[in-house]
Amino acid sequence: MTAAPRATRRRLAPVLLVAAGCFALGLGAGAVSTVALAGSEAAVAGTASPAATDAVPRVTASAADDGGSTGDAAPAIEVSTADIDSPGSVTVVVNKVRPLEPEQFAPEDLVTVTDVPGGATMREEAAAAMTALHSAAAAEDAGFTISTAYRSHSAQAHLYATYAAEQGTAAADRFSARAGYSEHQTGLAADIRADGCDLEPCFADTAAGRYVAAHAWEHGFLVRYPPDSEDVTGYIYEPWHLRYVGIELAAAMRDAGVDTMEEYFGLDPAPDYR
Repeated sequence: MTAAPRATRRRLAPVLLVAAGCFALGLGAGAVSTVALAGSEAAVAGTASPAATDAVPRVTASAADDGGSTGDAAPAIEVSTADIDSPGSVTVVVNKVRPLEPEQFAPEDLVTVTDVPGGATMREEAAAAMTALHSAAAAEDAGFTISTAYRSHSAQAHLYATYAAEQGTAAADRFSARAGYSEHQTGLAADIRADGCDLEPCFADTAAGRYVAAHAWEHGFLVRYPPDSEDVTGYIYEPWHLRYVGIELAAAMRDAGVDTMEEYFGLDPAPDYR
């Protein structure tokens, strides 16, 4: 997908009302699960714009039956208001100005990602989606392996410290999150590899890289750090870093032409720690 210019993308979120309806009309009833709502636990660093408090507009659309039209209206598919603050929410936004609260948060529903090489763990919903994504990719000769997925606060602290010692803090901050600020700590993110490309830009040119760039959204994943977005996300282009947000949000962002969660929710850019 060719991304719209950033200035344009910020103005595209309102078209979700139309885009989500179009998406729903192409799916069977119940094909999209509603994003679970959780109460916002606490204010986090970084102040969202007013758009963030009404993140994903609540809309309904009639969904066509997979078996063909019978003339009866199918149940409506509802796009829910997203919770971008609670650490347990699948739509939580974590970046350099929005740490997890509490910073040592650990998910309670971690499971092994079955049938995907790597032995990684993710939250149960994300693990099931990753297994489905891998199965679909493998069927197109675009299989991949998971390098790393969930990391505890202590594991992330150790990894970041290692990178900072080797390359300096400024360099490490461009590709590694500090503990408490990492998507990996949510249990919703995974780094994948294929054809010898492990955490390298060459992954984008592999069959797996091309497949997930085009189809990850169908399983609820984003390529979280897209090209030319370091000034927004705070991180270099990482074609291997997938973040689970659920099918509703992934589809809405794709249809709206918005590549980053920061832009979609109207949040301040997060190029640096505060």
